[in-house]
Order: sequence, then structure tokens, then C-alpha cells
Amino acid sequence: MTCTIRFVAVARTVSRSTSRTSPREARCQRGVTAIELMVVLAVLAILVTVAAPSFIDLTQRNRVATEINGFVGDLQFARAEAIRRGQNVTLCASTNGTSCGGTTWNNGWLIFNNGDPPDTTIDTGIGETVIRKQAKWSSTDTFTATDGLAVITYSRDGFALGLPSGAVQLTLNTSPANAKATRCVLLNLAGRQQVLTAGGTCS
Repeated sequence: MTCTIRFVAVARTVSRSTSRTSPREARCQRGVTAIELMVVLAVLAILVTVAAPSFIDLTQRNRVATEINGFVGDLQFARAEAIRRGQNVTLCASTNGTSCGGTTWNNGWLIFNNGDPPDTTIDTGIGETVIRKQAKWSSTDTFTATDGLAVITYSRDGFALGLPSGAVQLTLNTSPANAKATRCVLLNLAGRQQVLTAGGTCS
């Protein structure tokens, strides 16, 4: 019985001693000082200043790659459809997705099977229909062709018809401007396209 009482007394003593906080421990539990906070903020400001331009550049490059790949993919699709169908297929700039119009490709485009001779009117009376369309880009990037070309037609043999000087270059410029992210698509009479970078012959 005596041993049990002593054990309980010791336990109570230990509990009271551990619940107390010494002055040294209280000082250790303080928050950061104003100087420490200012140092952390200064380091963060330096990191943001260094990393922000790289992040913007990476974002622009990724966006441009998506936009260019989408256009080139539709060029290849239109050419393949012309060969498969054995008739002209036209890709033209379009602001509404239902008819050709406009000279800037970043506002959208559409693809339709075309008659002979080809034109820019979708004549449903002779079976011309929109095969595929691309809506206006959500970005403010611009995408224009030399000589303001807004219509590209592939013949049943896969050749690009009516290109000025036998070739056309479409240039995609970012907004805000970033020369390193500029991309161009070069299309020749044979219907072949090539993506050029700002570091190459793209201008």
C-alpha cells in the first residue's frame, strides 16, 4: 500500500514538472523577427525577378508549339483529304467557322471540299461541306501569311494551288513580342510544309 502511494506521488510530481515551461523554452518559442522576415522577402523577390522571364518564355514557347502544330496538322489533313476524295480541298481563314473570310489565321479557319475550279464559297448545292474547323485562338498571338494569303487549296494530286511565287510563308508572332518564340510555316507548290524557328530563316 505504501509503495502504491509513493508511485502516485512521484507521477504527480513528474507531471507538474513537465507541464511547466522554463523561461529559456519560452524564449525559444518566439516567432520570426522583422529582420528575418525582411530577409526572406528579399530572397523571394530576387527569385521571382530571375525566374519570371524564363517562365514567361517557356509559357509562350509551349503555347506557340500548340498553335503551330494545330495548323500544320490541319494542312496535312486537308492535303490527305484532297488525295483521298480525288477532288480539291480548301483551307481558308474564317471568323465564323461557316464561311471563308478575313486575312489573319489566328481568328480561325475551316476546311471544306471544293469544286473545280475552286473558289472560296461553300456551295452546299453541289455537295460542298465544312469538313473541319478551328475556332479563334484564345491568345493574342498573330498568324498571317505573306501577301495576305488567306486561302490554301490542295488539288486531287496533293499540290497547293495558286501560291504566290511558288511558296508562301505564314508567320506566328507572340503577344507580348518574343522573337525567340516566333515560328513560321513555309508551304510550297508540292504541298509540303516546313516549320521554321526564329533562329533559322524565319523572319
